[in-house]
Amino acid sequence: MPQLNPAPWLTIMLSAWLIFLTVIPPKVLAHTSPNNVLTQEVNYPKTDFWTWTWY
Repeated sequence: MPQLNPAPWLTIMLSAWLIFLTVIPPKVLAHTSPNNVLTQEVNYPKTDFWTWTWY
């Protein structure tokens, strides 16, 4: 059964992972977000409890 021979497929898989691990991460890490993250004070509005008059 030739599909059980790992010789050609192991080389193909290792070369594909080598390409994935050497080419793709620098491209992904070089991506910069167009939105700058700024730390701002978050002001939450003061909320009041409802008065349930029908309860």
